[in-house]
Amino acid sequence: MIQLHPEFLSKDGKKEFAVLPYEEFVALQEILADAADLIDLREARAQEGTVETVPLGDVKAILGLGQ
Repeated sequence: MIQLHPEFLSKDGKKEFAVLPYEEFVALQEILADAADLIDLREARAQEGTVETVPLGDVKAILGLGQ
């Protein structure tokens, strides 16, 4: 798990903003992108349902590309 070291900026005594070191911000963006990709993959698989697939080796053989 990523360790975050935020600095909090307050307004009227309430925390208003969190500031992260740039490296932590980039790492957090990558984690969020990976999570979004996983959600998209799961949705795509769910939409496929029971669609018949062809193994890559069979496709190569059909196209005469060999293994």
